[in-house]
Amino acid sequence: MTDPREPEESPGPARRGGDVERSMAAYAERSGMRRKDNGQLDVLHAVGGWRGLAETILPGLVFLVVLFVGGALGTALGASLGTAAVFTVLRLAQRQSLVQAVSGLVGVGVCALFARATGEALDYYVPGFWINAASFVGLGVSLVAGWPLLGVFYGFIRGEGTEWRAVPVRRRAYRVATLMLMAMFAARLLVQLPLYFAENVTGLGVARLAMGVPLYALTLWLAWLVSRPPEQIAAEEQDGV
Repeated sequence: MTDPREPEESPGPARRGGDVERSMAAYAERSGMRRKDNGQLDVLHAVGGWRGLAETILPGLVFLVVLFVGGALGTALGASLGTAAVFTVLRLAQRQSLVQAVSGLVGVGVCALFARATGEALDYYVPGFWINAASFVGLGVSLVAGWPLLGVFYGFIRGEGTEWRAVPVRRRAYRVATLMLMAMFAARLLVQLPLYFAENVTGLGVARLAMGVPLYALTLWLAWLVSRPPEQIAAEEQDGV
């Protein structure tokens, strides 16, 4: 029998490592990323499909157009919120999860609150700066921790799990892929912050739309190509792809 006075054994490294791997796998599964039948990354699904594209782009586009045409901040904010609310009602009517249904509306609402609080249309875009900065830092932390985030996502949907971490060439590939995504967030800030400080609301709005989902989808696709396993690259070269 074990002496009850003896301290319980602390979880060993193997157990802690297994817990981390399971957490990473669960996180990757919730990311929304998947492969198509041809083995390529389903970029459209990764950004939420056509509806996800519309939900992401249209509220900001409506805000910019109404502001440009009418010049009234309140009207532009109302139109943007109304657009997001329509998508929320549609999701609720289809009995999708409440979090999924209201997340877009909440995001637009936060932007509207910033602009309403200051009375400046430019401040509609301020939350986006914080999101991009936080995403950049989060990806950097994942690199320092040895779990490059795109490696977690792509490794999961490629069926590599977390075994790629034991293969130097795969670790390097996923570090490069994650650095590419970090570069995208940095580019957004480098382009858009000067427009904000120059008080160029039209230029900032256009830049936010152009560097939003389209640039994100392109970066995911390029990072997927860069991080392909060597055997896949060899097979594609042999097939003349």
